Amino acid sequence: MAARPLLPSLRYHPAAGELVAGDMQLPWPGSDSEPPVVLGEWARVLGSQVPGRLVASAKSWLSHSAVDRTAPILPWGGATDVVRVSPVDASASYLSHIRAAWNHRFPRQKLEKQDLVLTVPASFDEAARSLTVEAAHRAGLGQARLLEEPQAACYDWLHRHQQELDDLLAEIRLLLVCDVGGGTTDLTLIQVEATETGPQFTRIGVGDHLMLGGDNMDLTLAHTVEKRLGGERLSAASLSQLLQQCRSAKERLLAPDAPERATVTVLGAGSRLIGGSRSAELTRDEVRASVVDGFLPHVESTARPHSRRGGIVEFGLPYTADPAISRHIAAFLAYHAQVARTALGDRLAADNPAPMPDAVLLNGGVFHSESLTERLLGILTDWRGAPLRQLKNAQPDLAVARGAVAYGMARRGKGLRIGGGSARSYFLRVESDTSHTQGVCLLPRGTEEEHELRLTERTFSLRLGEPVQFHLVSSTADTVNRPGDLVEIDVETCRTLPPISTVLGAQATTDEVPVQLTALLTEVGTLEMNAVATDDSERRWQLAFQLRGDEPAAETESAHPRFPEAAERIERLYGSRSKDVGPKEIKMLRADLDKILGKRDSWAMPLLRALFGAFWDGARRRRRSVDHERLWFNLTGYCLRPGFGYPLDEWRVQQLWALYEQGVQYGQDAQVWSEWWTLWRRVAGGLDEAAQTRLLNDIAEDLRPPTKTPKAVKGKGSRKPGYDDKVRLAASLELLPAERKAEVGQWLLQRLTGKEESPQTWWAVGRLGARVPFYGSAHNVVVRETAVDWLQQVVRLDWNKNQPAAFAAVMLARLSGDRERDLDADQRAQVIQRLRTAKAAESWIQMVEEVVELEEADERQMFGEALPAGLRLIH
Repeated sequence: MAARPLLPSLRYHPAAGELVAGDMQLPWPGSDSEPPVVLGEWARVLGSQVPGRLVASAKSWLSHSAVDRTAPILPWGGATDVVRVSPVDASASYLSHIRAAWNHRFPRQKLEKQDLVLTVPASFDEAARSLTVEAAHRAGLGQARLLEEPQAACYDWLHRHQQELDDLLAEIRLLLVCDVGGGTTDLTLIQVEATETGPQFTRIGVGDHLMLGGDNMDLTLAHTVEKRLGGERLSAASLSQLLQQCRSAKERLLAPDAPERATVTVLGAGSRLIGGSRSAELTRDEVRASVVDGFLPHVESTARPHSRRGGIVEFGLPYTADPAISRHIAAFLAYHAQVARTALGDRLAADNPAPMPDAVLLNGGVFHSESLTERLLGILTDWRGAPLRQLKNAQPDLAVARGAVAYGMARRGKGLRIGGGSARSYFLRVESDTSHTQGVCLLPRGTEEEHELRLTERTFSLRLGEPVQFHLVSSTADTVNRPGDLVEIDVETCRTLPPISTVLGAQATTDEVPVQLTALLTEVGTLEMNAVATDDSERRWQLAFQLRGDEPAAETESAHPRFPEAAERIERLYGSRSKDVGPKEIKMLRADLDKILGKRDSWAMPLLRALFGAFWDGARRRRRSVDHERLWFNLTGYCLRPGFGYPLDEWRVQQLWALYEQGVQYGQDAQVWSEWWTLWRRVAGGLDEAAQTRLLNDIAEDLRPPTKTPKAVKGKGSRKPGYDDKVRLAASLELLPAERKAEVGQWLLQRLTGKEESPQTWWAVGRLGARVPFYGSAHNVVVRETAVDWLQQVVRLDWNKNQPAAFAAVMLARLSGDRERDLDADQRAQVIQRLRTAKAAESWIQMVEEVVELEEADERQMFGEALPAGLRLIH
């Protein structure tokens, strides 16, 4: 124990008996945790020695929307006996440690009673900011404000030079803050204006989220060392250990007095902890070439980041595809050229029309390296055509924390403030008669915190008890609009936000309430919206974002011009007054809807959800006949598939799930049961884990292989009616824990071994063992060893005769980029060879060869049928 300026944000989960209990006792009461964990510097040391027990990059995980960030998933790739923790709880544990250390040192000035500032990447979205605030609450720090890290670094510099700012900033108009941390690269532009009272600072540009930083540099070196170790591909746990050693080697070899080489060692595991260790060397020259040339290559100012169909994934995190920070900086400066030109004014050289900053502030631990600092300064000088001033930052790993304090003091009038308000403009997307996307400006870029804006010129009609939905986009573009302005939205540069979708009020009412919208940038940097009654400002309803991991599908078209006709047809059959409907009429419903609306596979999301609403209105009348019930299950599930992807789908699926307890009316009809299970398979993506668990428990008995099968009923006859439907349903329950999925997969394989051949069963095995889930969280993927075992059984089949088996092999061997999930290269090579022999689709081969997104046909194959038009899955 020692007083240090920094607490490394690392947790180590020791094995039972690994450490002496007294060595983990901290000097403040209540520091015993069960099970015990080690935080900070000692965690870093232990993590570099023992694989699979270190929790790192929790902040990066907070911004990773493809996993459940509140679920216990870290350490990623740890052994099954290692206790897991969620990214939110890991973050909370670091804050709790700091809180306890502070309160032990200052018992009369509790930390939770102070004016607190937490720093976050400038690119953190609404979800990541909200989770950061939640972590603070869990740590007992409920009053914290959030500050963007590049601004914090600037606040630190201003505070340290407050007595000489006029001289230091006399020739500066535009400052670039480049903050390269461990997990992210943050870019910010700050305008500097000379006034009679001194310099004035305004933040005029913020970069997009870039999961690119020092961790990527360490990972590059770790991959280099891995190839030299001479053994097989390292596990995620061993790579994590190697990563810590490579970080230490990098820091030594990039230092001014660096040695010529450094040795890194990977220890063995278990009884081979020492004897199984392997070592390799990194030289000073190769590290500088790999890090400096790889991450800051000399490029022209017109260069742009390279785009790829798939991204880079390691330890489960989706890193930015192009590692060249210099290309990202060039794109950022070009995007903000307009405000940069305004800021520079007459300082912009006539022979260099591209506006470039005349000063730069570098921040982040990587800039302790003179090689990286000199390279970036050289690149910026080349772009500008003249040297630019560097605002010296002697301690780039401390500047953000100290800047947070300076910001807190400035809020109390003890220091300069950086203006600029909101870094983004927010727009409400609206329908348009033109081919262009239009939106109403809710909150312009530059709006200050806690300043509520009300769109007094726009009135909306709100019906309580019914769903309302608002589609929002944000933009960091230079153009500034007024609240309420109707503008054209550039869909290429704007970012689609999670929809604001909700049902306001307890019950429906026939009265519509006229409301106006208000928008507010909170002090923690998130957007807050309310609907306020026009006749009574006290009546207001807060509108909250849906923070689901999937991006919402774009609503680019209305339901359908003939939807009223289709709705009338549904109401005739399922409405309260339908007494003169003949038995043949209900059987013709699907054909009638095809005639009115076009073929079903062309129905887009808005139309499908509108049709669901029409069927839902007739839910109570679905039991009028066996055909009524069968058609209702079939079409309701079809219109709500895949249970997510459109605003308010969560609400719709919750309504539908309430019918599960009621079951079916005509249970003697096999087709009704088939449609019942198909309904739940189609909407499974919108159900929560508890509902999915209930479904599996209810069908498990029919999926388990029979313990004793009489000879007379062996084979297909031993399967109960509806078996294939239940198999497909079970395979679609992706929120189930990996252990349950593995259990179901073993049941199905035992049946296949018993010669119960079924194409649906092989499809289900592939879906259950898929390396990349359709909609679920990556932490619920079955372990690699299970996937390998299943694949060995699949490769024994003739794929020319059994296409579902070939597709199962693709799902089991698909490359995710995460070594914890991916199969070994030779195993994937075997699958690729078999696919080529079977003349499989090229897209299938690509999925095993490289990290790619699913093509439309493959999404259909994985889901089990066609997906709604316009739905795009984001993994």
